[in-house]
This record gives sequence, structure tokens and C-alpha cells, in this order.
Amino acid sequence: MVAFVAIFLNARFCVGTGGQSPTVGDNSVGPNIPRRNRKKRRQMLEGLITLQSSHGPKETANRLAASVRNHGMTVFSRIDHAAAATAVGLDLRSTEVLFFGNPKAGTLLMQSEQTIGLDLPLKALVWQDESSETWISYQDLAWLAKRYLLSPAIQPTLEKMCSLIKVVIDEAAG
Repeated sequence: MVAFVAIFLNARFCVGTGGQSPTVGDNSVGPNIPRRNRKKRRQMLEGLITLQSSHGPKETANRLAASVRNHGMTVFSRIDHAAAATAVGLDLRSTEVLFFGNPKAGTLLMQSEQTIGLDLPLKALVWQDESSETWISYQDLAWLAKRYLLSPAIQPTLEKMCSLIKVVIDEAAG
């Protein structure tokens, strides 16, 4: 009985289902999304902001790193998923994630709710779609604040962070 409940809860509330149970043959969940629906789904993911870049993926990622630094934040790490895929003999269009932030601001969020540390530091994914268009995706901080039930006292910090991240992403995509 316990195993059944765990499996049921895992299926019912898995990421990407919006709290709805996936049904057998449901192509709206997971990696089997038909190509014709991928672009539409991209725009519907709750809590995710995606912006098209005017530059190629490598230049966009470099511009993002420079913008992060120019605005007083730190780039903690860059992970090139496409290079990792190539290293194991698989193909993947350009896909790079940058981890960045400001420990002072992040600490204020974690003082309000420590479990938000699961989503910190901030990250942005620079990726190329099947049409060779470059995109930047990142989590909406306002959505994260709701997800983690952050204290209203943290709102001024959150608003500054939201504004700064929008500027940084816009500069990178510019």
C-alpha cells in the first residue's frame, strides 16, 4: 500500500504536469512531445520566461556572462550540455546553462525560506532550437517567491532582483 501511494503521488505531482495526472498516451508530458507542439509548450511552462536572442548561442552565453559581471553579480559556473553530450557520443544542439547571482541577495531569500536554496544560485539556459534560433530561458523570480511562500518582507529585494535579471537577460539577447 505504501509503495502504491508513493507511486501515485509521484505521478500525480511530477514536474511539468501542472498537478494533473499524465494519462496513457498523453504526448503533452515528457520528452515525447511532438515537434509541432514544442514551440507552443515552451511558451506555456509555468514559472519559466523564454526570450529569443538576436545572437548565436555562444555569443549569447558570453554576452550573458559579461552582463552578469557588469551588474555586480558572479558567474559561479557554466555547463555546456552539448559538449557533454558529444563526449559520450550523442548529439545535442547548443545548450549551455549559466549559474549566477549575488550571495548577499540570495542569502536574504534563504533567510526567508531556506529551501529556496534548491533554486539558487540563479540560472539561465542558452539554447538553440531546431530552426537554429537562439533562446534564453530562466525562472521567473516572482513565481519562485510564490512557490516557496517567501515572506512579504522580502518583496523589495525580490523586486530589485527581478528588475536586474530582466536587464541582464535583455542585454544578453540584445
